Formats: sequence, structure tokens, C-alpha cells
Amino acid sequence: MDVDDPALLAARIQFGLTISFHIVLAAFSIGLANFLMVLEGLWLRTRDELYLDLYKFWLKIFALNVTVGVVSGIVMEFEFGTNWGRLATLAGAVIGPLMFYEVLVAFFLEAGFLGIMLFGMRKVGPKLHFFTTCMVALGSLFSAFWILSANSWMHTPAGFVIGPDGRFEAQDWLAIIFNPSFPYRFTHMTLAAFLATALMVAATGAWHLLRDRGNRGARVMFSMALWVIAVLAPLQILVGDLHGENTLEHQPQKVAAIEGAWDRPPPGQGEPMRLFAIPDMQARRNHFELAIPNVGSLYLRHNLSGTIRSLNEFPPEDIPPVPIVFFAFRIMVGLGLLMAGVGAASLVLRWRGRLYEARWLQRVSVWMAPAGFVAMLCGWVVTEVGRQPFTVYGLLRTADSRSPVSLSFVTSSTLSILAVYLLVFGLGLAYLLRALRRPPEQGEREPEPGLRSPPVE
Repeated sequence: MDVDDPALLAARIQFGLTISFHIVLAAFSIGLANFLMVLEGLWLRTRDELYLDLYKFWLKIFALNVTVGVVSGIVMEFEFGTNWGRLATLAGAVIGPLMFYEVLVAFFLEAGFLGIMLFGMRKVGPKLHFFTTCMVALGSLFSAFWILSANSWMHTPAGFVIGPDGRFEAQDWLAIIFNPSFPYRFTHMTLAAFLATALMVAATGAWHLLRDRGNRGARVMFSMALWVIAVLAPLQILVGDLHGENTLEHQPQKVAAIEGAWDRPPPGQGEPMRLFAIPDMQARRNHFELAIPNVGSLYLRHNLSGTIRSLNEFPPEDIPPVPIVFFAFRIMVGLGLLMAGVGAASLVLRWRGRLYEARWLQRVSVWMAPAGFVAMLCGWVVTEVGRQPFTVYGLLRTADSRSPVSLSFVTSSTLSILAVYLLVFGLGLAYLLRALRRPPEQGEREPEPGLRSPPVE
């Protein structure tokens, strides 16, 4: 499809690049906003100044992230009008209001309190300031709610009718908002944002611990982040399994592409778990396949003999680009298992009282800093590329969704956007790394008498 239409491929690449930047920044904002809420809440409860120092340390990172994130979000809005006008025309009556609610409820809630959160610490009382932090954190979750509702509807459309002019018309807004895949996508993405942020916080704490084992702020960051990873990584695996069952029900082609399943196994055998293969779209088979027999049925059908519809059971024009989906999924799962391993190791070391002495775990945590965001991007690739060749799954093809723009226009605009992004994100990343290298203040102010120190063990 895309090979025959270079302009369509260019438009898809442009949107993929811009949304990849935006997803990372949006997820980091969600995670940091909620982390800041926890830090300020702990400070109010314990009055230990270390929590306030950590709050101020990460507040600078949050402000930078929000500033750069706004740039990436605005660009995508223009792309809908320039490159995907047909999608806006046909499905705008459903998608448009959901995007409007995101701006009205989430963005204004978040932006309305952001100024007080950033600059009002000395101008309002501690409780009121904590309220503003909570509102910003809540706004970030509302934003994810509406965006993922719109995105999920495109995967599992519900609550609509198609008019005589081919346009989608809303009929049941509750069915549209809470469409069949929305609960799984929202939960999966929220947990991914928290995990990615926790990995960055753990890496920052580990980096400072490697240089100063007695750094109390680094210990608190490291400990808090590892608790989050230890709890949420296994939970994410469970949610991912439930999400996979929902996808198998509504988007069987995507699951077949994830598994690289071109044909069903012989009668009496279950689905294999393909550890590695090179899918061949032309020959409609895999090369160099390495698989464990029957194990795939355990997570696909929760037994040893169940099977799924294979790729060869679908029309060739209705299956997604298999190699991209196949490898992206394995990267995502592999990184997710590494996260769970880090969490499990931290629990063992914590139980043995050696959490801060295990320098190998600190080094691993530093290297794992970007793992959450990489896994998130791979998950997005699985989700969106796996939906192809449709924008509204099963109803509106991607080729019928774009605007009649030329290849030269899309290419030139992509290069312009990429140049701006590399400049803005390059400067932002340089500032981010420099800020993270500076250790948070070590609680230079003595805590008031009788106040407890934070539990860093």
C-alpha cells in the first residue's frame, strides 16, 4: 500500500516521528506530576525538608518537560489538518469532541494550576500549593484519559452510525468514550508512564549513589523508584496479558502479526512461542524461526492446545507490516521482563539490607534509564502499525484518510519539523542531563524538633 503511494508513506513517517517525541514527553509529564504530588504530600506529613528539596529538584525537570512537550503537541494538531484532512472530515464528529474535552478539561486544568505550582511556593500556603500540585497531576491523567479514549475508539469503534455521506456520526457517547479497548489501553499506558518515570528517577538516584554512597537524597529517590518498579512491573505484565486478550478478540490480524503466525499448527498442537524469526511478507512465511512448541498457547489461550487465526487466513491487503510489529513487540516484552527483574532484585537486596551497597544494581539502574520510554515507543509501534491498513479499524483505510497533498510538500515539512525538533529537543536534553547531574540539596536546613526522617530503607 505505502510502496505504491510514496506521499502516504511520507505522511505516516512524519506523524510517527512527531508522535514519538510527544509520547515520551507526555508520559514523563504524567509520571513526574504524580511523583511530585507524592513528594509534596510526604513533606507535608513529615515536615522533613529533604522531601521538599527533592520536590524542587524534580520540579525543574517537570517544567522543562512541559515546555518542550507543548511544542510537540501543537505540531500534531496541524498535521491532522494538512496531511489527514479526509480522516478529520469523515471521523471528526466523533474524534473532534474527544480532543476538545482533552483541551477543555485536562489542558486548562493542568495549565491553570501550573503557574502556581511552579512559582507559588512562597506566595500561597503549603496546603493550597499541595492542592495545585494534585490538580496538575489529575490534569495529566485526564489528558491521557481523553487522548486514549479517542485513540482506542479508532481501534475498537463503537457507539456510532455511518451516515449516507460516509461520515461517522455519534450515537452513544458512553459507548464511544468507554469503547471495548479503552480500559486496557488507558491502564496499560498509565502504568507505562509511571514505570518509565520510575526508571529515570532510579537511574538518577543510582548515578548519585555511585559517586556518594551517603547521599541521603539519592537514597530516597533510589528507594522510592525501586518500590514503584517492584510493584508495577509485574502488574504491567498482568495488564498486558488482559490487553492482549482484548486485542485478540477485536484485532486478530495484529495478534497474528505479533506472533508471526502465518499458518495454524497441525491438529492437536498448540501455538509455538517464537523467540526469533525473520517474517517474509512476500513469501508469507518466516525464515530462521526459533520457537518453543505449544508455549504460545499458554499466554494466547491459557492452555496448551488453543490456536489463533493465522495471517494466511486474512486477505493480504488487510494484514499489517509483520516484521515491524513482530520485532517491536519482542523488544517491548524483553525490556518489560528486565524491569521486573530489577524490581525483584531490589526486593531481595532490600530484605538482606544491602540495597545501597549493591553497586551492580546501581549500575544496571543507570543503564536502564531509557528502558521505559523505549518499551513505550515499541508498544506504540505494535499498537499503531499493527492497526494498519486502517485508521478506523475495519472501516476506514489509511489510504482513504489522508489529504491530497504532494510528496514534496510532506517531505519538506517533515525535514522542517525534524530540524526544529532536533534543535529544541537537543537543547532540552542537554539541559536535562546537566540538571540531573547536580545532586539535590542535602537538607541543609535542620528539621524541626520531633519531626521524623523519611524512611529510606
